[in-house]
Amino acid sequence: MKKLLFIFIGLCFGIIMYKSEAASWFRIYEMFRFEAFHMYGIIGTALAFGILFVQIIKRYNVKSFDGNPIVIAPKEKSFSKYLLGGIIFGLGWALVGACPGPIFVLVGAGYLPIVIVFLSAALGTFLYGVLKDKLPH
Repeated sequence: MKKLLFIFIGLCFGIIMYKSEAASWFRIYEMFRFEAFHMYGIIGTALAFGILFVQIIKRYNVKSFDGNPIVIAPKEKSFSKYLLGGIIFGLGWALVGACPGPIFVLVGAGYLPIVIVFLSAALGTFLYGVLKDKLPH
């Protein structure tokens, strides 16, 4: 039954992403050219809710669906790592026209060329997992 809940949440997420045009290449293009506020509004809203929910989890010791405590590990304070990672992520996002969430949405919407992007992202994730111990962190 819990798996059905996750599938339902994923479907709702996909529909919202598609209907709000957050998975639209044109909207992403507008954002990177600073021509429209649309995507910044979506990202800003997600950021605000993320901050709110993390604070609620921390203050009220919210538990997971399985009843286990949710532990949020403290992050390393390293400006250069986050800057480099953000630049790589942003360049990939600008090049492809979709970040990881919308990739799934676009596959589900039937845009077949995005399957190449999905497979490339999966391969990149796999290679990172293989090479993670050899990379500087």
